[in-house]
This record gives sequence, C-alpha cells and structure tokens, in this order.
Amino acid sequence: MKSSKKISLWAIAVTSALMSCNSKQEEAAAADEKPLVRLETVHVQPVEQTQDFTATVEANIVNNISPSMPLRIQKILVEVGDRVRKGQVLAVMDGTNLVQSKTQLDNIELEYNRVEELYKVGGASKQALDAQKTQLDVARTAYQNLVDNTQLLSPIDGIVTARNYDNGDMFGVNPVVTVQQISPVKVLVNVSESFYTQVTKGMPVKVKVEAFGDEEFSGKVSLIYPTVDPQTRTFPVEVLLTNSDQRVRPGMFVRVMMNFGEKDYIVVPDQAVVKQAGSGDRYIYVYKDGKVTYNKVELGRQLGATYEIISGLENGDRVVVAGQSRLSNGAEVNVENEE
Repeated sequence: MKSSKKISLWAIAVTSALMSCNSKQEEAAAADEKPLVRLETVHVQPVEQTQDFTATVEANIVNNISPSMPLRIQKILVEVGDRVRKGQVLAVMDGTNLVQSKTQLDNIELEYNRVEELYKVGGASKQALDAQKTQLDVARTAYQNLVDNTQLLSPIDGIVTARNYDNGDMFGVNPVVTVQQISPVKVLVNVSESFYTQVTKGMPVKVKVEAFGDEEFSGKVSLIYPTVDPQTRTFPVEVLLTNSDQRVRPGMFVRVMMNFGEKDYIVVPDQAVVKQAGSGDRYIYVYKDGKVTYNKVELGRQLGATYEIISGLENGDRVVVAGQSRLSNGAEVNVENEE
C-alpha cells in the first residue's frame, strides 16, 4: 500500500517536471519566433543646405561682326581659334565705294569753303551756306559709315569662334566672323522659387565642369532675374566664372553647387528607409517598448549614406536599420545585442 502511494507521488512529480520543461521550451520557441532587428538612435543635427543645378557654359559676350551693307570681302585677317584684342582689324571689305565717297567728300568740302568765303564778303546768303553745310555733314557721315564698314574691328578682347566666308566672297546673311569673350564665362541656372529670398548678388558658388572631373571652380552670382516662370516655378540666375586661364569653354556641361546655409534636420541611415511597393511613399520602423511602428516619413536630400528627414520622426527615436523584411506594424521584436 505504501509502495503504491510512493509510485503515484513519483509519477505526479515527473509529470509536473515534464510540463514545466515543455512550458519553458514553448516560451523559448515563442521568443525565437520574434524577428531579430538592429537599431540605431537618430538625432537632430545641422545639415548644410546645398543644391546642385546642371547647365551649359556660355560666353560672357558674343559679337557677330558684319558690315551694315552688302560689300565684297577683300581679306579676312583672322582664323577660328585666334585670340584678338579690342580694336583689332578682323577683315577688310572692298574699298571701291570708300574711294568714291572720299572724292565726293573732298569736292563738297571745297564747295563749302568757297561758299563760306563768299558769305563772309556778302556774296552768298546764309541760306546758301546752311544748305552747303548740311550737304557736307551728310557726306561726312556717309564717308565715316563706309570707313567703319570697310575695316571690321573687334569690339572686345576675345577669341574667334566662327569664320563664315573666304576672301573674295560677297557678304550675305551670316556674320563674317564671330568673336566671343570667354574670360569670364557665364552659366545660367534655373533655381526653385523656394530659394528666391536666399539667392543674393555676389553670392559665392562652386562649379564642377564635367570635362575636369571633381575639380572645383569658384564663381559668383552676377545677375538674378526678377520674375518667376509660372510653368516651372523657377527663376534664372546668372553665375560668372573668372576663367582667367580660359580652360572652361562655351558649351561645356557643368554642375553648379549653391550653399544656402545650415538647417536642423533628423538624419537617418539609408538602410532604415523602406519603400512601399506600388507607391512612392517611404517608411521607417520605429522601436519602442519591444514593438515597432510603421512611420511614414518625408525625405529630404540624400547625404551620402544618410537621408535628412523633413517629417515623420522625432529626435531620439530608435529606428530599425536591419531586419525589416519580417516586420509588420505593431510587431514584437528581439533586438540584436540587447538583453
């Protein structure tokens, strides 16, 4: 009888031990089923507000050199690529009309002098003198016009970028030569209207020229257009580069970087950002009290391996940076390296 009671008590003890063991195993299994995540705490920090704009280099000044009347080209004195100085003769046009005009001017001057002498002694009227003076002024203007159109001069220091005729050709529609000023050069960029009050004349900018890799050139804002394009919501800004060595040439592709100071933003690693399938929405899992919540965020600019967050997070939030694939809103998680 006593033996039977001992066996019963032993069986109860064994059963209790087995049940306790199974319960612990189930709890451990349940814990193991929770997704494992890695967290990072995010903070507000000052972020430089830089914006990049792409554009094409333009000459600061472009002069198309042509006579104001149809004349035959006697000789072009420059070639494409030549550097020229202000006032340098670029081309000589046919001078036949100039010789004729000079002869006519000399004759009119002689006649004017004769009438002027007669007027002094009372042999000609004031009206006759005035008429002769008008005729002389017209002849002088016509002659000077021919002088200006017979020798074509460069109005600027620059470089010849086009020559459209050969010696002996008759001047037509195209300019005889084109001279461009490439020291300095300018870049025209379209800036978002949200920065209108932050762009100032003389503001320094950095410019990278695609042809020169990561080399930076210094420029400054030289002109701000006073109107905003209602279609693009941008306004043109002209940037001037000194280009004293003339390495940067018109037509080159550039990237203009403008710095609008600093602004405080929460910054997160790019691994924390989750894109919602089928939309452009971005989310970040935020951890609190053993669970994660699915927070929709508005991203700012990408800063290397991080993003600035415009809205959706708070300073000091702990965000998931690894293990998002098994997560859902409100899910309980295990945290890597955290007891």
